[in-house]
Amino acid sequence: MTEHVVVVGGGMVAHRFVEALRARDTAGAFAVTVLAEEERAPYDRVGLSAFFSGTPPEDLALGDPSLWEHPLVTLRLGAGVGALDRAARTVTLASGETLGYDHLVLATGSYAWVPPLPGADLPGVFVYRTVEDVVALRDWVHARSAVLGRPVRGAVVGGGLLGLEAAGALTSLEVETTVVEFAPRLMALQVDEGGGEALRRIIETVGVSVRTGAASESLEAAEDGTVGGLRLTGDDTAVPVDVVVVATGVRPRDELAAPAGLAVGPRGGVLVDEGCQTADERVFAVGEVACIEGRCLGLVAPGYTMAEIAVDRLLGGEATFPGADLSTKLKLLGVDVASFGDAFAQAPGALEIVHSDPVAGTYKKLVLSDDARVLLGGILVGDASAYASLRPMVGAELGADPGVWLYPEGAGARPQTELPDAAQVCSCNGVTAGTVRASVMEGCHDLPAVKTCTRAGTSCGSCVPLVKKLMSVELARAGLAVSSAMCEHFAMARAELFNVVMVSGLRRWSEIVQRFGSGRGCDICKPAVASILASLYDEHVLGEDRAALQDTNDRVMANLQKDGTYSVVPRVPGGEILPEQLVLIGEVARDFGLYTKITGGQRIDLFGARLEQLPAIWQRLVDGGMESGHAYGKALRTVKSCVGSSWCRFGVQDSVGMAVMLELRYRGLRSPHKVKLGVSGCARECAEARGKDVGLIATENGWNVYVGGNGGFTPRHAQLFVEDVDTDTAVRVVDRYLMYYVRTADRLQRTAPWQEDHEGGLDRIREIVVEDVLGIGADLDEQMARHVEAYEDEWAAVLRDPVRLRQFSSFVNAPDTADPTLAYVAERGQRRPATEAERAAGLATPGPVLIASTTLEVRP
Repeated sequence: MTEHVVVVGGGMVAHRFVEALRARDTAGAFAVTVLAEEERAPYDRVGLSAFFSGTPPEDLALGDPSLWEHPLVTLRLGAGVGALDRAARTVTLASGETLGYDHLVLATGSYAWVPPLPGADLPGVFVYRTVEDVVALRDWVHARSAVLGRPVRGAVVGGGLLGLEAAGALTSLEVETTVVEFAPRLMALQVDEGGGEALRRIIETVGVSVRTGAASESLEAAEDGTVGGLRLTGDDTAVPVDVVVVATGVRPRDELAAPAGLAVGPRGGVLVDEGCQTADERVFAVGEVACIEGRCLGLVAPGYTMAEIAVDRLLGGEATFPGADLSTKLKLLGVDVASFGDAFAQAPGALEIVHSDPVAGTYKKLVLSDDARVLLGGILVGDASAYASLRPMVGAELGADPGVWLYPEGAGARPQTELPDAAQVCSCNGVTAGTVRASVMEGCHDLPAVKTCTRAGTSCGSCVPLVKKLMSVELARAGLAVSSAMCEHFAMARAELFNVVMVSGLRRWSEIVQRFGSGRGCDICKPAVASILASLYDEHVLGEDRAALQDTNDRVMANLQKDGTYSVVPRVPGGEILPEQLVLIGEVARDFGLYTKITGGQRIDLFGARLEQLPAIWQRLVDGGMESGHAYGKALRTVKSCVGSSWCRFGVQDSVGMAVMLELRYRGLRSPHKVKLGVSGCARECAEARGKDVGLIATENGWNVYVGGNGGFTPRHAQLFVEDVDTDTAVRVVDRYLMYYVRTADRLQRTAPWQEDHEGGLDRIREIVVEDVLGIGADLDEQMARHVEAYEDEWAAVLRDPVRLRQFSSFVNAPDTADPTLAYVAERGQRRPATEAERAAGLATPGPVLIASTTLEVRP
């Protein structure tokens, strides 16, 4: 006889319970009814912020919709439950209807807790928990923006995970945002003091103001009755706001328990044993509502584990809760944050290895056993690329030098340790390395298949790089082809994606991922798509929905420095500069108090510009007939030149003229990685052209063109491509070489490794580019011509756009206020950022008062 299971709640854990029950109950012993309070089928609440990147709510739906069509599954929407009667084994719905059960599963989750804050009920105050919450938040911001006729000002009360997600949502809506956190640092439950400071600095660089150690006292009404101010304890004036999101934590939805005689924990939550059963053996509690091992767990991974355990117990098993893995990997406001294991070094004798790099905007810490051999935990901020490899190794030895795991990705050889089969690679779904390997041997030969077979990577997605690596190694061992998929969201390499976007003519991220990909994208595919769109259509990098796809430097069109300020590098094509332009650069440096340095690429770098100063600096350069340059991003950086035949007695060609022409031709060209060129006027090679991606060296008969030279971690000399060609031919060859590289290279692949990896190597590239054996030469020529014709000064375009200008403000409530955390010392007649020791010794001074005004007039 079929028994009836009623699940109260329609969230992610409820969905997992039904999936697991239907997968394991092959005899059809149980029918299940899910009572969902919301009017939506279970959806991905973890990915709720994707709504603000253009993902429609329907795309957040979990799993295969056919689950709800199973004859033994009933999903009832809008079916809130008001009471349960354990003696009668019934639940009473809010509508008054009574429903019987044989077994009951409480999966009611939690609710957004709002502290007793006066004014919290004012219009314009929101929580951040459901689809309805985020839709209402978006609609309010849009409506207020239309009414106010100025940028909307917002605040988030709470600087934890949920608060920073809400801040990201507000910034995507172009709201001037302040985060207020009572604790002394952001994300106090996930990161330590050093990690919190790094996180704060990075977040402030994207225009979000942060107030830590600040208590919210009340919310005040504006003249129209909507929220207008947030008053902090000890402040005389309120922070002006037009919208507020309260993100101060969650509380378990355990209101059904006590009236039914079920015990609750001291801090809430339905008490359950290690089998997720209450004192009533017919009643289970799973997910955030369950108080297990003395606490409620607010992560989806332990909730999924509880759902699986409840199913096992229903089917007669003896599964027990193994303990919670509280590891997390997140991307908040474009910043990677991860913590795992004993992140706060609470184990006796635990040692900490810390690497903090303010220049790169990263903070990394490993916690080791007292003999510095066994990994216990860690924190990663700014660069979490090592998370997927490190988290499964908690409890294992890292090798002779654990510190190498803190190197930036690609900057050092990390130990090639093979995970044992028992190592857990997906904590959300409890998938081990052995399970992934077994799935490959059983016929899962691509990432989507492995994810379907094992569930690894189907929840938060942080383990996907490791799962892909395990799959690739196992395929190679079996002699099978390895997938070239760029990431889990696009089952194709970057070059293939470039071509399908070009052929389809699509110009928006949402259209591309809907047609050629899946899901919401990640920090691998989003910047890659942004680069492809910029390469194909030459539209502004911050236009439409592209700003959210960019990495940090591209979002502000300047290079972030170690103290949180930025550098501006005026373009000086070929190193040739007019006296008036030299004077202009000097005046800008003087008026804004900037550190100046001549770079190795024959330009003058101006360091120390605050975010809000960037537009004013750009305006001065534009007014003087100059523009900023790309000292950041994946694009042309510089074309270095010697003086050539113009002045040098050995020069045989006009290297300066060639360099100027090439830099103006290729400026703004987006590519898989940064590109540098060099032009030498003779074989003495004073411009070091053979150390560049493309180098031209003058001969008596014209030019020799070299390609594939790279500096960096693995320097390479460029190789001869063509020799003794005239200027027009040399330019055409370089045009085609660069466009072919842009079309076919993998993401973040420089020209040297691209040439090595290309089938047939440089010889085959020469056949395609020079000899045109594929007949695509005219196509490559046309693409380059379109780029040259469509080029627009990106910085001048921002100055003409009041919407884009809004993001260039360090403190949205006081835009002319200097950052009080900036401190400098004098050195060789200039100022540089002070070290911590110099600050402590009182040797540092604050940033200078501006001579030049930063007030801008938006010009057509």
